Amino acid sequence: MSDMGDGGGAVIVPYEDGPLLVRGDFTLRTPDGDVIDPGRGTVALCRCGRSAVKPFCDGTHKAVGFRAGTGRDAPAPRD
Repeated sequence: MSDMGDGGGAVIVPYEDGPLLVRGDFTLRTPDGDVIDPGRGTVALCRCGRSAVKPFCDGTHKAVGFRAGTGRDAPAPRD
């Protein structure tokens, strides 16, 4: 089994007090559906909301003291 998960899709890993790291086969889009070219196969997406290059992380979370764990804090959403 590969470390990419169960079948070639994207793997998203939340880093403690940091970004979401996205690896694998993914398409990043704006709310209007336009494709955002990530420029690479692995990207870090901002979770703190303060990045100057949203949706990508620029490290601002460190300066603002952003805190978030790596697990789920709430129950899974229902369909």
